[in-house]
Amino acid sequence: MNSLYCPITKKLFQDPVIAADGQTYERRAIVAWFRKYGTSPLTREPMENRTLQTNHIVTKIISEWRALPMPQPLQHFYKLDEDIKIKTTKPLFISSSKAIYEVEWINRQGPPIVLIQINEAAGIREASFYLHLSCDPHIVRTFGLVESGPDSVMLLQEHAPAGDLFELLREHGFRPPEMVLIQIFIQISDAMICLADNGIVHGDLACRNVLVFQSHAIEVENNLVKLTDFGLTRDNGLSSAAGNNTASSTMPTIPIRYAAPEILQTMNEENYSEKSDVYSMGVLMWEACSRGTLPYASVENDNEVRNRKLQNEKLPQPLCSSRLWHIIKECWRQLPENRPNFRYLKQSLSMLRLGAVAR
Repeated sequence: MNSLYCPITKKLFQDPVIAADGQTYERRAIVAWFRKYGTSPLTREPMENRTLQTNHIVTKIISEWRALPMPQPLQHFYKLDEDIKIKTTKPLFISSSKAIYEVEWINRQGPPIVLIQINEAAGIREASFYLHLSCDPHIVRTFGLVESGPDSVMLLQEHAPAGDLFELLREHGFRPPEMVLIQIFIQISDAMICLADNGIVHGDLACRNVLVFQSHAIEVENNLVKLTDFGLTRDNGLSSAAGNNTASSTMPTIPIRYAAPEILQTMNEENYSEKSDVYSMGVLMWEACSRGTLPYASVENDNEVRNRKLQNEKLPQPLCSSRLWHIIKECWRQLPENRPNFRYLKQSLSMLRLGAVAR
């Protein structure tokens, strides 16, 4: 279910509030639920409505959504120097396949934006995922395509001035308490539930692919992150719908330090699943709890990292509670069928958060 919709009413939020279980509900709906059941709809544990707090982040997202309507996937186009203009020719990021530029709107109001230029080999495929998945508040919002030449695809996206989670932790010294990290992990799980519900595997979960739109080291609810980078994403339908039937031949190198062992074992496309993403989510949580430390940082050779993972050698416990460490290790079970799915993972994290609040 889209995270802009109340899990009780299944309708777009009007007055979203956060309950003690960490879930956001429509205020009138959750108050009525409390009166009838007296429990959390998520965990079924006893809960009271006196802890309800307005979810200012969701309120802001919905307000922006209504102010600037979302284009239909693969149908809305913008023009350089007509709808948008580049602020500086120096890119914010550049690689062999992608460049990102800071741009601004022309004659219209809207949130901060960037222009992403992707080479055509992977561009159409990656663009299709961005445009189809922009409906979730914890997936980076893509407004549409920008007119470009025959050798590339250009996308218009919202800009995260705070950068990515890796930068925030490693380079800017962000040292939040565990409750803040759990809130961030819940938001990433929300995005991954959206992907799983659409039969999509991200394939590259890591702190570097989590954009930070709001951060606060103390106030838990003043943190907002969104998932990005669908360059390694798999799906049975969207790639062909975008007109690219050779997606597998253009896949970048597998991120060995984050990949599940079943992927490293055979490199078979069929081994990519929600459960392989769950394994990577465990590495992401370890990385965040370790303040941006690279997984297996003491091992320089990726082949050696691969061998250690295939031998079921786990990373050491980071700076986190025993309960969070248990959740992380559950994600690393060697057999995919023994790992939780993202709905169960979110529920476990929410219960951990609820327990900490109760204490």
